[in-house]
Amino acid sequence: MTTFAELLLNGISLGSVYALIALGFVVIFRATEVVNFAHASLLLAGGYVTAVLHEDIGFWPALLVGIAGAAAVGAAVEFLVMRRYRGADHSVLAIVTIGVDILLTTELTRRIGTDVLALGDPWGDAVLTLGPISLAHTRIAAFLAAGLLITAFLLTFRYTSWGVAMRAAAESAETAALMGVRLGRVSLGAWAVAGGLAAVAALFLTVFPTPGLERATSLAALKAFPAAILGGLDSTTGALVGGLLIGITESLATGYQSDLAFLGRGLGDLAPYLVMIAVLLVRPAGLFGTKELARV
Repeated sequence: MTTFAELLLNGISLGSVYALIALGFVVIFRATEVVNFAHASLLLAGGYVTAVLHEDIGFWPALLVGIAGAAAVGAAVEFLVMRRYRGADHSVLAIVTIGVDILLTTELTRRIGTDVLALGDPWGDAVLTLGPISLAHTRIAAFLAAGLLITAFLLTFRYTSWGVAMRAAAESAETAALMGVRLGRVSLGAWAVAGGLAAVAALFLTVFPTPGLERATSLAALKAFPAAILGGLDSTTGALVGGLLIGITESLATGYQSDLAFLGRGLGDLAPYLVMIAVLLVRPAGLFGTKELARV
């Protein structure tokens, strides 16, 4: 029972980080109806900036610069690349983001090389012990930070003019444009917000118990992609629920790997995709996704 409780708490913490990444997917999709496959490179960019600068200017300033840098990269991608293809088929735009991801990830992995970069976080390897249950301080910090950021985003999304504009654009871009909503600003803001959230997620994906930032860190964004699909690509609530489900599933599958050896190795990496497929077989639009109806 103790093992289950530890795995569950770690899964909730990891799931909250996945929810941040999934929220980035959802924000961009709601603003542009494009699936952003370049999200992994935004995550890697934010983490790299933080790792490079923390020794010179300190951890917290470096983290702020990393968040701002990832947001700037996201905004630059939207302004310099995606905006040039406005009006193109959404499938074409998704392929464009794959090309952007390849370019950015290739450059960042070239800079990182074979190194494993520390981000200089203040928590180190400290562990909180509550009776028989042990939980790393980094996991607690991840849960609290993710909860704070997600709450702030939801309040912004609901009560600010930018949030209203994004919701209007998600309902009908043409109608929103006719009503005076500047779709370019909405899209630019969405890419910037997604980049900032990815940079925060990069921090908590590379601190203890993981060794640090490395070339494969960007692959973590692929684990959050099932969370966004599972919850529904057009649902912010779905991103949160999907992230938690994926995090808990991965944690439990990895923790009980030895008991499930008959299913083969690497079950923890495969389990999120199995859950996604199982949910999509029942609800093709995801748990909270909007079903599209067409009259024929």
